[in-house]
Amino acid sequence: MANIGIVGATGMVGRNFLKVMEERDFPVDKLYLFASSKSEGTVINFKNDEYIVEELKEDSFDRPMDMVLFSAGGNISKKYAPIAKEKGIVVIDNSSAWRMEDWVPLIVPEVNPEEINNHKGIIANPNCSTIQSVIPLKPLDNKYRLKRVVFSTYQSVSGSGVGGLKDLEKGLSQPFNEKYPHPIAFNVIPHIDDFLENGYTKEEIKMIEETKKILNNKDIKITATTVRVPVKYGHAVSANIELENNFELKDIYQLFNNFPGIEVLDDPWNNVYPMPILAEGKDKVYVGRIRRDFSLENGLNIWIVADNIRKGAATNTIQIAELLLKK
Repeated sequence: MANIGIVGATGMVGRNFLKVMEERDFPVDKLYLFASSKSEGTVINFKNDEYIVEELKEDSFDRPMDMVLFSAGGNISKKYAPIAKEKGIVVIDNSSAWRMEDWVPLIVPEVNPEEINNHKGIIANPNCSTIQSVIPLKPLDNKYRLKRVVFSTYQSVSGSGVGGLKDLEKGLSQPFNEKYPHPIAFNVIPHIDDFLENGYTKEEIKMIEETKKILNNKDIKITATTVRVPVKYGHAVSANIELENNFELKDIYQLFNNFPGIEVLDDPWNNVYPMPILAEGKDKVYVGRIRRDFSLENGLNIWIVADNIRKGAATNTIQIAELLLKK
């Protein structure tokens, strides 16, 4: 049994932390829920008990907690995660605040669970699109060695939180954009997070750098274009892959079928392929449209879909917490 704190408990991911913990029967002894002052006093049900949300303060961690799960944005994590760490509480952070720090493990349990042994009080949960992408990339890198990857993403509005959902839902009846720079309904926006001087967005750089860190392979050449699409839940990624070594497609299918967390949906002649509507509410990473790229030697195309709020955030975090408990 563990004493658990959740920061951002009233948010979309925070509420899914609790949902996934219930589904997986995570062994909780004492549970502490934190959010901003405007959510203080909110009552949340967990395992048939009611819990009152507290305002997050610097003394919030002056109680016996084994771990605290953060999903309240990078600024909150930067300020409060070190406070929890100093109290001896292990932090699992869902923001981008700590991911690229050399001393902070960046973990996808199907890919690099051994990194749980290297934590120094803070563990980072990767970017949602990165999580679903590295799972099928891992067995490919193990057997054939990745040479180059081109990511093109199709990311749902829930990746922007309730503001993204509001833009889509309101925009279906009239032109509306509050969260995004342009209307998202009936549109596609090639712009996720801020643009950098090099023309890439922060989201694109996250995918590039996090993939290398998680796979522990800095030699992979990676580029990315991340795009927001008018879908509520579920991100899709087209990955164009160049491998160092030759392969047979039947072996690629076998690799994916045998790798934890992957479900292959690949019968396009019968209209079977991964789609966000199929992934919503599920924890698997779905892979399909598996085919050779004839334009280059050892080229492969795959299509990857997962629920960005579940496996891309909440479920991956709870899986990390389960690794901690085993340790």
